[in-house]
Amino acid sequence: MDSNSNTVVLTGFGPFRQYLVNSSWEAVKLAVHVGLASSAKALIILEQCGKNKGYQEMDACGFHPEGGCCMLDGPEKIESTINMKTLWKNISVEGIDIIFSRDAGRYICDFTYYTSLYYGNGRAAFIHVPPLSKGVTADFLGKALQTIILEMLKQCGEERETDHVRMNT
Repeated sequence: MDSNSNTVVLTGFGPFRQYLVNSSWEAVKLAVHVGLASSAKALIILEQCGKNKGYQEMDACGFHPEGGCCMLDGPEKIESTINMKTLWKNISVEGIDIIFSRDAGRYICDFTYYTSLYYGNGRAAFIHVPPLSKGVTADFLGKALQTIILEMLKQCGEERETDHVRMNT
């Protein structure tokens, strides 16, 4: 990893003692996951949904979801509250193409995404990035991700404003 890279991890927590609504969870409205898409040479992929079933491959540690399923009682797919298609249409990053996808791959990325969407009530996002190369450096990807995540946060802010207007009418 580049020594100048910045890493940001935000977490929120559920109920705490007498606080049924934990302000840390309310403040952190979106979990963003980033994974490697080995087949994408110079492409960032915005994933819209996570899928529950169809996990056949084992991960590097030999783990395989029981029954090939994330959540035995979960819905077939869960959509992100972030409209990735709108995001894809409204954003561009010089030097790399960005595409929209509805299939995160039925591997660790999709499993993580589905689980996050399930427990976060859709407040999650997943971005696939290409392998590092001369043209796609860690610093370049970091800046591209920053641009994308800022646009996601704008969507979250617009959603919050719409919810506020609905509550006051």
